Amino acid sequence: MIYSIQIYFMLYIIYSVCGWILEVTCKFFQYKRFINRGFLLGPYCPIYGTGAIVMTLLLQKYIDDPVTLFIMAMLICSILEYATSYFMEKIFKARWWDYSTYRFNINGRVCLETTIPFGIFGFIIMYVTNPFILKYLYLIPSVALNILTIVIALLFIIDNIISFKVMFGVRGVTKEFNQNIKDNTEEITTRVKEILKNQSFLSKRLIGAFPGFESVKSKIKEKKSR
Repeated sequence: MIYSIQIYFMLYIIYSVCGWILEVTCKFFQYKRFINRGFLLGPYCPIYGTGAIVMTLLLQKYIDDPVTLFIMAMLICSILEYATSYFMEKIFKARWWDYSTYRFNINGRVCLETTIPFGIFGFIIMYVTNPFILKYLYLIPSVALNILTIVIALLFIIDNIISFKVMFGVRGVTKEFNQNIKDNTEEITTRVKEILKNQSFLSKRLIGAFPGFESVKSKIKEKKSR
C-alpha cells in the first residue's frame, strides 16, 4: 500500500522516537543512569525511523508469508546498520558503536545478537504497530496533519543542521589526535572525551550519548600491532 508523504514522514518520526526510547531504556539498564542516545538533540534515533520506513515499503509483499518477512526484516536492517556504521565512520572519522567483542559479528558493525531482534521488530511493525499507528494518523484531518508535518519537519531540519555541525567538530578533534598521538585506543578516547567535555554543551551531550565512542584510526593501528 502506498501512503502519502505526510503519513510516511509521521511514521518515520514516530518510529525514531520509539527507537530513542528503546535505546535510552537499554542503556539505563547497562549503565544505571540516563543517557540521551542518538547524535541529534531531539528525542529520536533516525536509524529506527529509516528502518521502519524501508520495511514498510519493502515487506508489504511478504505480509502473507511470515517466515520470509522475518528473514527479509533481518537482512534489511542489518544492511542498514552496517551501511550507517560505515558511512558515519568515513565521514566523521569515528566509530559510534562496535560489536567486535560479540560472537558472529561482521567487522564489528553488525552481529547476530542484534540481527535476530531486527526480524522480531519487522514482525511487530508490519503486524502490530503499523496498523495501530495508521489507524489514528488517518483520523487526523488533512489540514491539521499537513501543519503538524511541516512544523515537525522544520524542527527536525534545524536539529540536523546543529547536530551535524557538532559532529564535524568531533571529527576535527579525532583527526587531530589521529595525526599527533601514537597511543592506545583507551587513552586517546579518554583524551578526546576530555577535550569535548570542555567545549560546548552539545559536544558534551554527544559524548554522553555514545559511552563507547572511540577514535577509529587509532583502533585500527592498535589491532595491526598485535
